[in-house]
Amino acid sequence: MQIQLLKSKIHRVTVTDACLDYIGSITIDADLMDAAGILPGERVYIVNNNNGERFDTYTIAGERGTGTICLNGAAARKVQRGDIVIILSYVSLTPEEAKSWEPKVIFPDTATNRLK
Repeated sequence: MQIQLLKSKIHRVTVTDACLDYIGSITIDADLMDAAGILPGERVYIVNNNNGERFDTYTIAGERGTGTICLNGAAARKVQRGDIVIILSYVSLTPEEAKSWEPKVIFPDTATNRLK
């Protein structure tokens, strides 16, 4: 049996752009992805603190050091620039593995989306 636990969390970052004319995904500054242990193409869940939307998509690594958080494609309709979002990923583990599991949680500066 496997259970799902939180793997990674980027807590409270600001949406910098929303690009409807794109095939889909979320572009995240590669520095944030590395710090949270999130890989390009990984499935993530987005929680929009401004409007309560919750949805999933996959990641694209953005330019390092830019603070980019850009929702692309249909997901762009669920956010607006300036919205505060939380980005989550999960991992499947056995109950035994879960006992010692520690998720990676980062708290970037909300104004700049850069690591403190």
